[in-house]
Amino acid sequence: MLMSRRAILGAFAATAVSAAPFFPAATAYARGAGDIRQIKMYSGRTGEQINIVYWIDGAYIPEALGQVNHFFRDWRNHQVHNIDARTIDFLAATHNILRVSEPYMLLSGYRSPATNNMLRARSRNVAQNSLHTRGQAADVRLQSRSVSQIARAAISCSAGGVGRYSRSNFVHFDCGANRNWGR
Repeated sequence: MLMSRRAILGAFAATAVSAAPFFPAATAYARGAGDIRQIKMYSGRTGEQINIVYWIDGAYIPEALGQVNHFFRDWRNHQVHNIDARTIDFLAATHNILRVSEPYMLLSGYRSPATNNMLRARSRNVAQNSLHTRGQAADVRLQSRSVSQIARAAISCSAGGVGRYSRSNFVHFDCGANRNWGR
């Protein structure tokens, strides 16, 4: 996919990032922000970082999504899976609503079925048909925001599942049915 010089310059010149303008509650945050979406994360498991524009002028950038897929891989066995772009959009929209510059810390992205089964054997809190195994979920945290603050921002997007895990200090995001749980 070839991008125009103008689109590339626009992506780097934008001072604010548009995050998931199709989410009803996030639309206001997208206006006047430039026509790009970006995700900024680091992995607490691998030490890797990603700060990438993955959507420009109404289109996803396949190469960028490929990098996101690799970043979200199952860190236990290095299996890579396509991550549903709706999950990335959900994370980006919430990050934008929170108005933070720090990256999310990714705790869990894609989980292979073998990893999910191993985790289920250790904990009752792991779903048998977890959306992590479909590339449709992520568990994240921000140092500067509480679980409740992140969850409230995510819920305002009306974009999928939001789980509060206060004892473990993370928020679960998924692009499944619109619902929320936890404290």
